[in-house]
Amino acid sequence: MSTTLDLMPSPFVDGLDQWSSENGTSGSATYNGAANAAFVPSDQDFGGCLELLKTESTQKLRWTGQTPILPGTYLRVTAKVKAMSGTFPSVRVAGYAMDGSNNHVAGLDETAPSVALDTYGEVVTVTGIVAAGNRDGVDMIWGAAPEYGHFGIDLIGPSGGIVRVDDIEIEDVTGTFLRDILDVVDVRDYGAVGNGSTDDRAAFAAADADADGRTVVIPDGNYHIGSSLTIQNKVRFDGTVNMPASAHLALLRNFDLETYIDAFGDEVTGFKKGFQALMNYSDHDGFDLAGRTINVWGPIDMQDALNTSDTFLIRRVIRNGQFYAQDDPAWDPDVTTSQGSYNPNNPLMLTGLTNASQIQPGSQITGNGVGREVYVKSVNVGAASCEISQPLYGPNSTQTYTFTRYKYILDFMGFENLRRLTFSEVEFQMNGYCNGVMLSKEGENIQFKDCFFIKPKHKGITSAGRACQDLHLEQCQWISNEQSLEADQRVSVGFNVNANDTKIRDCRFQRMGLSAIINGTGHMVTGNHFFQGDDFSNAPRVAGLIFTREACVATVTGNYIDNCSIEWTNEHDSKPDFSNEYGFGGLTITGNIFYCSNAISSFRFLRVKPYGNDHFLSGLQVNENTFYCATGTIERVEEWDTTHAGPDYWRFRNITFERNNFNGITQRTISPVCLEFNQTSNATTWTLDPSDYLPFGGNARTVSAVVTEGEIKNSSNARVDSMPYVNVNAGSQNKYVQLVWPQACRGTVHTTIRVDKPL
Repeated sequence: MSTTLDLMPSPFVDGLDQWSSENGTSGSATYNGAANAAFVPSDQDFGGCLELLKTESTQKLRWTGQTPILPGTYLRVTAKVKAMSGTFPSVRVAGYAMDGSNNHVAGLDETAPSVALDTYGEVVTVTGIVAAGNRDGVDMIWGAAPEYGHFGIDLIGPSGGIVRVDDIEIEDVTGTFLRDILDVVDVRDYGAVGNGSTDDRAAFAAADADADGRTVVIPDGNYHIGSSLTIQNKVRFDGTVNMPASAHLALLRNFDLETYIDAFGDEVTGFKKGFQALMNYSDHDGFDLAGRTINVWGPIDMQDALNTSDTFLIRRVIRNGQFYAQDDPAWDPDVTTSQGSYNPNNPLMLTGLTNASQIQPGSQITGNGVGREVYVKSVNVGAASCEISQPLYGPNSTQTYTFTRYKYILDFMGFENLRRLTFSEVEFQMNGYCNGVMLSKEGENIQFKDCFFIKPKHKGITSAGRACQDLHLEQCQWISNEQSLEADQRVSVGFNVNANDTKIRDCRFQRMGLSAIINGTGHMVTGNHFFQGDDFSNAPRVAGLIFTREACVATVTGNYIDNCSIEWTNEHDSKPDFSNEYGFGGLTITGNIFYCSNAISSFRFLRVKPYGNDHFLSGLQVNENTFYCATGTIERVEEWDTTHAGPDYWRFRNITFERNNFNGITQRTISPVCLEFNQTSNATTWTLDPSDYLPFGGNARTVSAVVTEGEIKNSSNARVDSMPYVNVNAGSQNKYVQLVWPQACRGTVHTTIRVDKPL
């Protein structure tokens, strides 16, 4: 705000040609040579002054000079007037507003309050304050449009009177008017109106440009900002703003949720506009929720919040806050059914849908032959088809499907591609009403760190497309809304993955229906606690971690797998029978704690469940784990689920179950297994039964070592020095090993047997 403006009008002694009887604009009539005006050189009160006879109903006196109107500047116009003879008029300060194109700005108040003259010779002082800002005490509020004005006075009321007018003064009184010691800049001083409809953007921008480190203050009112705006200085909102959906507000010095709530007067709107600014290069990598709780009554469409784009590929962070779902019908899922056709040769499409317009992207698909956690990625209404997230293992060629669109606190499904978005220290309190986060159609490297997913109704994190590529979940917790239910009655799902390369580390899943279902390859699951027990005795236990690709190429290391199992399927395979592809392989399970209590004895910690025929294991390492049943016992730790098909034992390759600990497990599983065998009677063929030890009921396919303990003796009690040969896959079930000696003999041997061909 300037203190060096040259504002003073020309004194009357310099000539009346600089004083207009009209509006002061170029070409308007002046008082030079006018019959009703004269310069008086030596008035006893004024010295040199103008004597003026009022002949018009509104006798105007305007300086032809241009007085600048600057944002944040307050001008005081002062005139001293006295009646000399005739009738008494009233007098007021007045002006004429002009824009930068030298056009009149209409619709403004261009006069100050009037004062009536009632005594001859009495000097009366009239003043008027003119400014862009809407402040108490401003007589002429001109806003941001005028760039200059022509100022003077009006004589109104009856004509015929003669008055004298001292030289008119114009002063910059901004410092006195605004009291600079407050160290704030008020947007009203720059023309902001705050009526909810007038576009105040220019006033906000001007106030910010002038602030120079001071705080920009938005007083009470509702201010319309018509287009995107960046405020560089600190800002304080006592009033609120409203903006078009496509316009963003970037608050560079107050980029936090609390300020955005103050700005927009609503928690959800504040979050959405803050997110929008974050994604529009707000000079910040993250949006700080500042520990605030956002109460949510319905899903937040995150692409609609951004509004201007459905793609964003740059790293951004949302951190430090809580979303708290309130009970509301807006959370109810939308459910529709539709008949459709499926062709395994086009595995990611449903076609011929009878009511495609009713199917929403992000809907879960259920029906005959549909695996778990299969979703609609996109819908083509014109083609009556939809793209789906995973193939279907066994539907009829044409059948009815159910499409359920669950509602999520944060729904990113409107994004075609979203990458490198991180959530840090964010809590999703779903309270059993709704679900957590729906990811975008495509993307990669989405991260959740130190986040909490509390009481989801159905889902914690859902991927209906490929945005789960390289998903990172680190030090997060899922706490179920179904904790009082029996384990096999729960329906909630912690998260699902359709793509590759996830890192699931140091998370905790408490009594979910299913903690994780993962397709794709290259996954690392490390240091987590999957806890899915219940308070019932001799109770079923269900899968906690599911891999749905045969060659999953994954590591499960150092986890606490508590009252749930690892399940390995191919339910997301359009042709689930084995056909010249990789078998079930590439899974390493190392250094985990497997724990159960009060479990039914048929419970297994590891289940392989193919959805088609002729499958086998080709690459499974289960090593250095602890299997522990705390109360009661379970029969064994692994099982091949034959609901759909049994295994091809003859193709088992590269399988190890080694160096594991077993407590409360009736039968240990070991391969290769070294067994001591005692033949107490003389026989040429010794038959060994290692089948209880061999994983998944497999065949005794390989003997890698036979070592005698002590002497082998024949029927003459003489030592037998020759060694036997081995028959593997012996017996009707191919489970036995036979040692065939050159002669009948007896003794003790240690035999190492494998369930596979290692190479």
